Amino acid sequence: MEVILLERVEKLGHIGDVVRVKDGFARNFLLPNKKALRSNEANRKVFEANKERLVAENAAKRADAEKESKGLDGVSVTLIRQASNTGQLYGSVAVRDVVEALNADGHKVNKAQVVLDKPIKAIGLYEVRVALHAEVAVTVKVNVARSPEEAEMQAQGVNVMEAMFEKDEAGFTEDYDPNAEPGASAEVRDEPAQDEAQG
Repeated sequence: MEVILLERVEKLGHIGDVVRVKDGFARNFLLPNKKALRSNEANRKVFEANKERLVAENAAKRADAEKESKGLDGVSVTLIRQASNTGQLYGSVAVRDVVEALNADGHKVNKAQVVLDKPIKAIGLYEVRVALHAEVAVTVKVNVARSPEEAEMQAQGVNVMEAMFEKDEAGFTEDYDPNAEPGASAEVRDEPAQDEAQG
């Protein structure tokens, strides 16, 4: 289906562009959200008549988004979650969790603005894109940890999982005796081979 874009749509085009999209995308997203009009003569005339207003509205929205982005860019939020010893979360961190954390921090963000390619399933530091407007996006840091102390360590750049495994290995090496006799099984296997060589 061919549509006329009423606002900039990422990876599709700018205001006024006539683009061909899949019917489902147009019917389920672009048309109901008033991001586009079906491309026909009547709609082209409507668009041309309203083009200046649409461009001005878009510029105003972009200016608001740019103002908002200054306070949001580089913000860090911490999410405390239960996780296994390997750092895998019991459950996952989804868009809703990030939105709630940002809103609790005093930033007005909605679910449609947070771009999370896939749910977060392990502890660590993540960078999440927040698209405040089609032309304005910022990055926020999401610190997923099991405790506030762990979150603090991660924020300082410590890889909590590596640090934890180093401690475990250190405990193991102390118990290991380098002078211990090797197992006898290897020697037993070698003896018949030596007898045959001598005989």
